[in-house]
Amino acid sequence: MVAAVSPVPSVSGAPVTLCGSDVSSPNRSLMPESLETRAGAALSQLVGRPTEFRDGQLEAIATLVRDKQRVLCVQRTGWGKSAVYFVATRLLRDDGAGPTLLVSPLLALMRNQIEHAQRGGIKAVTINSDNQDDWDSIYEAVEADLVDLLVVSPERFANAKFRSSVLPKLVDRAGLFVIDEAHCISDWGHDFRPDYRRFAQVLRMLPSAIPVLCTTATANDRVVADVVDQLGDDLVVLRGQLERESLALDVVQLPSQAQRLAWLAAAIPQIEGSGIVYTLTVRDAMLVSDWLCAQGIAAAAYFGGEESSNKQAIEDRLKHNDLKVVVATSALGMGYDKPDLAFVIHFQSPGSAIAYYQQVGRAGRALPNAVGVLLAGEEDERIQNWFINTAFPPQQHAEAIMTMLADQDGPVGVAVIEREVNIKRSRLTNMLKVLEVEGVVERVGAKFQRTDQPWTYPVDRIEHITGQRHQEQARMRNYLDGDGCLMQHVRAELDDPDPQPCGRCGRCLARPVVDVAIDSDVARRAVTFLRGHSIDIEPRKQWPDLKRIVPDRQAAAGKALCQLGDGGWGETVLDQRRNGKFSDELVDAVAVLYRGWRPEPRPRWVTAVPSLRDVEGVASFARRLADRLGLPFYEVLVREHQRPAQREMENSAQQCRNVVGAFAVVGETPNGPVLLVDDVIDSRWTVAVITDVLRGAGCDAVVPIALAVGVAD
Repeated sequence: MVAAVSPVPSVSGAPVTLCGSDVSSPNRSLMPESLETRAGAALSQLVGRPTEFRDGQLEAIATLVRDKQRVLCVQRTGWGKSAVYFVATRLLRDDGAGPTLLVSPLLALMRNQIEHAQRGGIKAVTINSDNQDDWDSIYEAVEADLVDLLVVSPERFANAKFRSSVLPKLVDRAGLFVIDEAHCISDWGHDFRPDYRRFAQVLRMLPSAIPVLCTTATANDRVVADVVDQLGDDLVVLRGQLERESLALDVVQLPSQAQRLAWLAAAIPQIEGSGIVYTLTVRDAMLVSDWLCAQGIAAAAYFGGEESSNKQAIEDRLKHNDLKVVVATSALGMGYDKPDLAFVIHFQSPGSAIAYYQQVGRAGRALPNAVGVLLAGEEDERIQNWFINTAFPPQQHAEAIMTMLADQDGPVGVAVIEREVNIKRSRLTNMLKVLEVEGVVERVGAKFQRTDQPWTYPVDRIEHITGQRHQEQARMRNYLDGDGCLMQHVRAELDDPDPQPCGRCGRCLARPVVDVAIDSDVARRAVTFLRGHSIDIEPRKQWPDLKRIVPDRQAAAGKALCQLGDGGWGETVLDQRRNGKFSDELVDAVAVLYRGWRPEPRPRWVTAVPSLRDVEGVASFARRLADRLGLPFYEVLVREHQRPAQREMENSAQQCRNVVGAFAVVGETPNGPVLLVDDVIDSRWTVAVITDVLRGAGCDAVVPIALAVGVAD
C-alpha cells in the first residue's frame, strides 16, 4: 500500500508532509506510469532483484524528478533514503540531466554510498582527504560528463579554491544536489557541524530548476524547523514514522566498568551474527576491544584519527563477518550500512535519545530480529557533561578572539591565537568555521582575519541550546530509569507523530532481551584487566612554536597506572587525590607496573614533581615508591612560582607557558637516569619542561611515571 500524504504543522510554520501507511496515496493516480515503471526498474537494479518501494519512497522520488522541488526527507534508519537519491539520479541522468552532487559527512558512509551506487549501475566517484592525487582527473571526468554521482565531504566547501574554481562548475552542471545527514546543519541537533552551514549559500547559487534532497533519520521538530530556516521556506518536509519493527531495545544497569565488561564477555557470544559496541571515548573503545580479544572474541577498535586504511579494513572485516564485533566511537555512526548487523550495544549512554537512535539504528536493517542494549554506567553523566559544556567557546574567550583579530594588521594563524587566548584548539577551529560562514571572519590560506561585519556573542541562543541539551540528558535518564516502552520513548523524543508501545523491548516483555548471568570469576578477571591496563606517556618532541625539542632534552617514554576516574584504579586515585594522601595499595600497584614495564634507560634514582596541590602527598608517594623499588629518593626539584593547575589551560601554547620557569633544580643531581614521579599528568608539558630543567642540570635521562593521566576528551 502506498503512503498517505497529508500536511501537518511544524514548529516554524513551514509545511510538513507526513508519510504514513494507512490509506492509498491520492498522488499515485497523478504519477505518469512511465516514471513509476522506470523508477521500479532502477530500484530493482540497485537491490539486485525485483522489489517494491517502501512507503513514501516513490513519492519522494517523484517530488524530485517530476516536480523538481527541494525536499527534506526525515525517515527512520534503514528506510532507504539512499535508494531515493540513487533512483532519482538514475532517472535524471537518463533524461539528460547533469550529475548528482552528494554531500556525505563520513568516509565510512562515503565508501558505502559509492559501492551501492555502482551496484545500481551508477558511475560514482568521491573526492575526499584520502584521494587528493586523483582530484584533477575526477574533475575532468565530471566535466566530460562521465560521472553520474560525485560524493564530497562537507569540509570541501570550506576550501576557498574549491568554492571559487570547482563549485561554480559543479553547480552549473548539477542535476540533483543531495545533503545527507542534514540534521548536522542545525546547532540544535546532536551532531552539529559548522561546515554544513555553508549549504544555505550553495542553495542560493543553484538554479531553481535543480532539485535538492536533504536526508536524515534524527531530526525532531526543533531541528527540522532550524534546517528549514537555514535552507529556505520552499523546502518540502516529508516525514515518516520512526518505528523499527525488527529492533528489540533494552537497558541494563551496570554501574562499574568491570561489570559491563563481564556482561559483554557473556552476552556477545550468545548473540548470533556480528555487531557494534559503542563507547563515548577513544580510550574506552580501545579498552573494551582489548578485553573482548582477551576473552577470545574477534574484536577491533574503530575511532576518529585512526589511519583511514585501518578503518576501511575494519569496515570490510565487519561487513564480511570476519569480526564478531567492532568497538567504536561515533566515528562509525551516521549512515554506516551493514544490513545484517545483528546487535548494537552501548557501553555507555549517549546524552540524548536522538543520538542513541542514530547509533542503535545501525542494527537490524535487513534482519527480522536484532537487539539494541544500553549498558548504563556510573561515568556516563560526567562524560556527557563534558561534551555539553565544551560545545561552545565561553563568551570571554570568543570575544577575546574577535578583539585580537580586529587588532591585527593582517591575517593570523591558529597557533598565534592560541598563544593569546586560553581556548582549546577544537573549540577554536569550530568557532572560526562558524564565524567564517557567517561572514565575520575571513580565511586567508591557513590564516584568519576580521571582516567589517558586525558580531556579538549569541548569549541567548547558546544558553538556550545548552539548556535544551541538559533537558535531553535528563530525559535520557528517564529512558534508563523509567518503566515505559523504550522504542516509544525514543520515537517520542524524535517527535514521531504517533509513538506506540512496541511489544518487544525489555520493558514491554518484562524480561531481558539478552538474558545474561555474569560469572563471578569473569567479573574478577575484568577488575584485574582494568587495573592492569596502563597508559603510555609519549614524550613531547616539539615546542608550541614548532621548534624541535632536541633529543637529549626530551623525556623518555613513560607510563601511567590508569586514566583518572576510570574503572580500574582511576576512581581510587581520584578519591585519594582529593584527600591529599595516596595509599600503600597504590604504591604497590605502581611498583608492579614498573617491574613489568622494565623501562630503558633503567632509572637509578627517584624524584617527585613538586605538587601545586599538596607537596607532601606526591613527595610521600614517590618516597614510598622508591623504597619499594630499592632506589634512593632525592628531592632535587622545587617550584619557584605558583601557577594555575595545568588542567585549567586549554591548549598547548597556554599549557607550556604556564610551566616554563616554574621549576628549578636545587643542588647537584645524582648520577644516572631518574624516575620522575607525578600524581596526574594532564598535558605532558610539565614533564617536558622539568625534563629540560633536569637535563640542563646534568641529569642523564628522565623517565616519567604517574598514577594517572587526566580525563580524555
